[in-house]
Amino acid sequence: MPKQQIHYDVIVIGAGPAGYVSAIRCAQLGLKTACVDNWRNSKLQSSLGGTYLNAGCVSSIALLESAKIYHLLNHEIDSHGIHAENISMDIAQMMQRKDKIIETLSNKIVDIFAHHKISRIHAQAKLLNARQVEITPLDHSAPSIIQAKNIILAAGSSPIDLSCAPIDNEFIIDSTTALSLNSVPKKLGIIGAGVIGLELANIWSRLGSEIILLEAQENFLTLPDQQISREAYRIYTQHGLEMRLGARVVSTKKGHKKVTVEYQDNEGLHCLRVDKLIVASGRKPNTENLAAEEANLMLDENGFVHVDENCRTTLPGVYAIGDLTSLGPMLAHKGIEEGVFVAEQIAGIYAPINYDILPSVIYTEPEIAWVGQTEQALRAIGENIKIGTFPLSAATRSHVMGNPEGLVKIIAHADTDTILGVHIIGAQASELIAEAVLAMEFSACSEDLARTIHAHPTISEALQEAALSLEKRTLHLPVGKLPS
Repeated sequence: MPKQQIHYDVIVIGAGPAGYVSAIRCAQLGLKTACVDNWRNSKLQSSLGGTYLNAGCVSSIALLESAKIYHLLNHEIDSHGIHAENISMDIAQMMQRKDKIIETLSNKIVDIFAHHKISRIHAQAKLLNARQVEITPLDHSAPSIIQAKNIILAAGSSPIDLSCAPIDNEFIIDSTTALSLNSVPKKLGIIGAGVIGLELANIWSRLGSEIILLEAQENFLTLPDQQISREAYRIYTQHGLEMRLGARVVSTKKGHKKVTVEYQDNEGLHCLRVDKLIVASGRKPNTENLAAEEANLMLDENGFVHVDENCRTTLPGVYAIGDLTSLGPMLAHKGIEEGVFVAEQIAGIYAPINYDILPSVIYTEPEIAWVGQTEQALRAIGENIKIGTFPLSAATRSHVMGNPEGLVKIIAHADTDTILGVHIIGAQASELIAEAVLAMEFSACSEDLARTIHAHPTISEALQEAALSLEKRTLHLPVGKLPS
């Protein structure tokens, strides 16, 4: 028999960015809040932060920073007149640093929960109905039921499995395991050249792996503006990544310390042998077993929770946020904003999210970041647009830093000059995009950006120069050398 019910104002299921932020905001607004999460780290201990912190973006960025330093010392530092010898790599220590970062940040969330008196429950949660959640401890002891006026579903997502490449996490591994390897594979295959595949490729290639990415789509990176995607393809292949487009994996076979991958493209059937194979073919919402069948929680054909524009599900008082819904892309900051939005809704505050200016970032080297619409999407609907671009090779600071690759592209309405999209590939693109998001939030035109004084020399002035180039008056390119 279930134990006696405990009552809350809000129950949050999931402690990733969407969940923990939503729980904190609920508590700040005076609501008695519980957060149920089932993540266990390698020590089988609770670790708040979800995939984002424990096995996703933070882990990836931490390892990429280490990989960049190692690559710099081995390949680029001599040009500075600095000579280093006997450079060695300690993968175990690299992983320990990454794990320490995760532990520190997870503990900070624990401290914030304690400060705001949020009940933290380490268990498996299942929605029973619009008011009740069953919680089952991970030691499989007797379940109990907790109850709330409002329930927020924030269970996140997990890697998509492929029947042609069954995961064993020894030779054929998922993206989570790919961030915890204990040695550098000599030859590494990656199924998927999307965001996850590229981020993993950039880490392990800098640590010495030979990388082959197999992408089923004929076109490379379809989400960003295609001019940026073409530039990314050029840069990444120049950096040593081998990308085979239109390559659909048919089967995989594990042999003696190798994986044989059979894939098909326009030229026929091919075989590839690698030391390890990463499956990075996307993510799916964690809706399996999230709700009891009798709860009647409505899902769409792809397993996402059906919600309206206010993140409300078909059950009264039940909301879904973050990776569980298809309102926007699977991004941590999208989930965070939805978490705050729903918490404030419950408290009677309404401040909607502008999904049209949600920035996206790919944490590679160089980084890719964008906000707003692409040139191809705008031309497809017949929008009258004008375009300004500026190559980072013309930015003084980029040369000083040794990162002159990439460009900034601004798309504005030809009649009103309103900024419709900004797309960047280059060093610190993830930081530069914030200025573009702010400009678009305040409905700025490209002239506003062009007339905003930027410090010189900085990378950020490339945004100003791209805006100036819309009117063919950029200051840092020779006449007749404006980028197309």
